[in-house]
Amino acid sequence: MSLTLGTGPLASAPGGAFNFDLAGASPKHRIFFADYPLRLRAVAGDRTVVDTTRAKLLYETNIMPVVYAPLEDFDASLLERTDHSTHCPFKGDASYWTVRAGDVVLENAVWAYEDPLPAAPWLEGHAAMYWKLASAWYVEEEPVPLGHLRDPFHRVDVHESSRPVTVRIGDRVIAHSERPKLLIETGLPMKVYVPRADVVGGVLAPAEKRTTCPYKGEAHFWDVAGIADAAWSYESPLPEAIKVQAHLSFDAEEITVELGAPRAQLAAA
Repeated sequence: MSLTLGTGPLASAPGGAFNFDLAGASPKHRIFFADYPLRLRAVAGDRTVVDTTRAKLLYETNIMPVVYAPLEDFDASLLERTDHSTHCPFKGDASYWTVRAGDVVLENAVWAYEDPLPAAPWLEGHAAMYWKLASAWYVEEEPVPLGHLRDPFHRVDVHESSRPVTVRIGDRVIAHSERPKLLIETGLPMKVYVPRADVVGGVLAPAEKRTTCPYKGEAHFWDVAGIADAAWSYESPLPEAIKVQAHLSFDAEEITVELGAPRAQLAAA
């Protein structure tokens, strides 16, 4: 996902080709510090820990982006410096602060590289807060409900297709469709979704597992012919993924998903 994960250009194994020697021209661990132009707030209890319109996103190879903001945009009255520290070979030594907001105490929730390494000088004067420790995050006036901040470099596209899709467990066909949806998501392999009506009756059983994606919504998982959590669907997807509503995608070691050639190519052959 995004610039730094999966097949993104700053990941460890980019999915494309460059017009220069990436391995020779840059370090294996790549860092990118980018502006985030929207107002961003983090709340602990009923107190605002940080309120900024000067946020930055720190991208690092194989790590999800992390929000940083100028230290002066944090409420200093809520921060208590601690003795805790960590070392990053790419950024330097991190100092930590505990957030104390009334009855809410978040140990070592905020950190900063006060004297960063020469390779990351722009970190000086900025701090970050562990995303999941906050009571809530807001972008402008909207709460961020799902897991982490939506990455501006990440997108989801869904395309209707007439390419035939066959889903098998061994030699057994459990789904066949000529009206699949193909979902393309930044840095991830393409996923094939088939209408639930095109799945053989009796092979699906609802599973308890749920996951959330800030770009697609909440995924409901399904057991397939006794294989646990082998398929998922988005019953109420976010707008970017609305076309896959009530469709299923399959992914398990025992399952094979075959996407055939377009009819025009078959006719030409």
